[in-house]
Amino acid sequence: MDQAGAASEAVSPPPAHAGFDYQIGGAYTPPAGVSVVSRDHTDPPAAGLYNICYVNAFQAQPGAEGDWDSDLLLHDAKGKVVYDEDWGEALLDTSTADKRQRIAEKVDGWIDDCAAKGYQAIEPDNYDSYSRSGKLLTSAEAEAYITLLSAHAHADGLAIAQKNTSELAGDRAKTGLDFAVAEECGTYDECGDYTAAFGDHVIVIEYTAKGLQKACSGWGDELSVVRRDLDVSPAGSKGYVRQTC
Repeated sequence: MDQAGAASEAVSPPPAHAGFDYQIGGAYTPPAGVSVVSRDHTDPPAAGLYNICYVNAFQAQPGAEGDWDSDLLLHDAKGKVVYDEDWGEALLDTSTADKRQRIAEKVDGWIDDCAAKGYQAIEPDNYDSYSRSGKLLTSAEAEAYITLLSAHAHADGLAIAQKNTSELAGDRAKTGLDFAVAEECGTYDECGDYTAAFGDHVIVIEYTAKGLQKACSGWGDELSVVRRDLDVSPAGSKGYVRQTC
């Protein structure tokens, strides 16, 4: 087993089929029955619960391009920065070992902060950014980069999630990933792709009533399932939605 995979044996993924809340849009008091929470790395963990720390590891937050060296942003053949148009986020350039290492150094700092705050795991988002790169990035590059993050997380005593990207779930041992956070796998009939690799250590987030119904009917007895509003709004704010099986 490789170093990242071996190190993963020393960390604990979230408990399976536990009450879960997705709070990456802002922290609030967890609802009754919740024992696992995911929050943004800028927020503190929830006392007494299993906490997952969200970091945007493959793309720059909207408006945060200036936080990165220009050459670490992905540029197209015309020299323009490539964006995830749905979210207004610039893609990070994981195409070379040097760039992967430099990007990882910054994200590793966030991982260290998560550990210092008392989180038990990290959730590095946009693993699938290569699929939005216009073929400028590859899945192999994404895997090489996330393997760096896995090793650092494990060294910090943190478990690490595979976020979406079902097509790479089968490589989880190579990349050192411990559990999955799968958005809309019920909607798109992908939950089985994750359980084939991660067993019941899969957290499902749906954004529609139909998606929740599909996830609950197929997987509600085995996996953590929650429906949230697409903006993941804090409780008490306009648009807030949270439902479970």
